[in-house]
Amino acid sequence: MVRRDFLRAAATTTLAPGIAPALRADVPDHRWDGYDFGPAPAAPDRLDQGPFGIDQDEGWQTIGFTNPSRGHVKNFGTGLVAYTWEEGGPSLATRRGQEPLEEAVEKLAGLPFVDVLYIRCDWRDVQKQPGKLDLNPVWKLTLDAAKRHNLRVGFRVQLSSPNFQPKQLALPDFLQNKIPLVKIGRARGEGAGRPQDWDYVEPRYDHPEFHKAFRELNELLAAEFDGHPLLEFMDMMMYGFWGEGHTNRLPNPFPDYLTAEKTMAAMTRLQIDTWRKAPLAINTQPDISRTGNRECLDIAVRAGCWLRSDSTVYIEEPIQVECLSNRPQWLAVVMEEGRNRHYDPAALVFDAAGINDRENAALHVLDLCGNYWALWTEAENLQRFYDKYPFAFDTLHRRLGYRVRPSFIWQRKRYGTSEIILGIANDGVAGVPGVLRVYVESMDGKVRVGGGLDGGHPHGGRLRQASFILPKGLEGQEVKLRAELEAKGVRRPVRWACAQPLHPDGSYVVQLKQFDDRGWRKGV
Repeated sequence: MVRRDFLRAAATTTLAPGIAPALRADVPDHRWDGYDFGPAPAAPDRLDQGPFGIDQDEGWQTIGFTNPSRGHVKNFGTGLVAYTWEEGGPSLATRRGQEPLEEAVEKLAGLPFVDVLYIRCDWRDVQKQPGKLDLNPVWKLTLDAAKRHNLRVGFRVQLSSPNFQPKQLALPDFLQNKIPLVKIGRARGEGAGRPQDWDYVEPRYDHPEFHKAFRELNELLAAEFDGHPLLEFMDMMMYGFWGEGHTNRLPNPFPDYLTAEKTMAAMTRLQIDTWRKAPLAINTQPDISRTGNRECLDIAVRAGCWLRSDSTVYIEEPIQVECLSNRPQWLAVVMEEGRNRHYDPAALVFDAAGINDRENAALHVLDLCGNYWALWTEAENLQRFYDKYPFAFDTLHRRLGYRVRPSFIWQRKRYGTSEIILGIANDGVAGVPGVLRVYVESMDGKVRVGGGLDGGHPHGGRLRQASFILPKGLEGQEVKLRAELEAKGVRRPVRWACAQPLHPDGSYVVQLKQFDDRGWRKGV
């Protein structure tokens, strides 16, 4: 199947007879810049973020600067994503029996430009019987490799996929006799082992047995992975092929639009309620299959879910560009583009500037203010591509997502002690996906002053100031400037993205100036 070739097709499903359009709960298309999605996440210990006037000025000193890092800085909430398993399975070499799965996963994890390992598998690959998980071996291999190589992990469980139909469905075997399966349309066979003509099948997502099993699936997965220290994000399980919110040009299996929207909105809320700690990412697929995607997207954004778009950089619709690039600043974006996913050098197409199509797709993620870029499954091809065309990956490492640092470091006398004011810069293209927490700490850790910035700040390419009133007696000493990112109540360390040397824990060390009643002491 040519993935997502349906994007310009017209929807084929209509409202049930007698249902007036006015009764629809659907959220209409709208501009995203300035749209009210609710408030940003807030820190209970919000830092004073200015403005900082000079009405009580008792003397200022600029005691430090930092500059943008040119290198690869690994932090939660941003990075390049390598797939240990995608909708077709593992790498080509593994599928052909030329390379063990263990070796394929290890090669991906060992690539120097990879930040996140990603699993996209079918429901049948995580559960084979009621009441328990039965994870495909790729899960343990991926988690173990991530731990060894200081990487993180993301995943999606597909409720439906066309890849292995008609031979097998994404739905586990034990559910196929409990949940009605609907033939939604004919398709020609593709590749070895497929008949020349068959009906694609979708489950009735609105059936009580589906809802029961779907709730159990989420509860089992959340018990295992919600709050897992290696988990970066989970893609929400949406309607249809690959869990992306569509079934290509084929109709959906619902009896009418309102049933579809009600069902999928309920599934969206269930996932949000079940996953309390892990960031969830929802696909921004337009509602061509008429199952309530806009309503689900609105619910998810208001709940703080991240956004995702699959295989669409070259064929991106204006509405997806609008929501991705103008989303609330505290939400991350996960981007993927599936053309030439094997990085075949013979298939590269170059433009007049000498930029090939794989570089072009990657670089356009920056225009969408993205946080993540998908690299797919072929480790050797990825390394070969990078060796010959390093520009795109290196550029992403310098600009993708958020890249924060204490650009300006000021000290002034205030209230009989020292006040530190930081001008925290973001050299990335995206806002901070959550709340950036910043601390000024003594080197022995006995003194710590800090709190949180406003959610999403500093925005991409911008600067945010914050004040720290220090206890007396720290003048003349070295202190650490340290950062954390808080998302859904979970705090993770942030390494400053600056050119200057850092402490081993990723903090920046600066020496405070000393003063007395006569003013600032020179040379100290």
